[in-house]
Amino acid sequence: MRLYWVVVLVFIADQVSKQWVLANFDLYESVKLLPIFSFTYVRNYGAAFSFLSDAGGWQKWLFTFIAVGFSALLTFWLRKQPRQMWRLNLAYTLVIGGALGNLIDRLQHGYVVDFLDFYWDKSHFPAFNIADSAICVGAVLIILDSFISDRLEKQKKAQDEKSAAKE
Repeated sequence: MRLYWVVVLVFIADQVSKQWVLANFDLYESVKLLPIFSFTYVRNYGAAFSFLSDAGGWQKWLFTFIAVGFSALLTFWLRKQPRQMWRLNLAYTLVIGGALGNLIDRLQHGYVVDFLDFYWDKSHFPAFNIADSAICVGAVLIILDSFISDRLEKQKKAQDEKSAAKE
């Protein structure tokens, strides 16, 4: 739980950025910042890549349930983790912060505010926000940790076998 401040940091950064977009942009308004990046205010009524965005409204409650459930589960796991597992603990807090940031949008507006728009020529990556970024980075860290942990366990097992063979 020592890293739970990351949840608060992600949540605040996400909510402040979304409030700024809502206060300064009209829907679909776009400001080009780089040749491949714009701030573009869009609404996402679904999940990742607008999954289920046209489902009629029930998806709001499904995604709310999923966000609350995963946040509770990850918090439970986080409490059980040793401090030495910092990478996995950081990953959990990033995912929780992002899930809670998008959860507040769904409950407050009925949609998620997205505004980070990367593109090449006329092809656009789906717009996203800070919460989405935190969830993705957290997921990558969880996957990375599984590979690193497996490798470290194999190395430790090999060292233990060497030590046992010497005795």
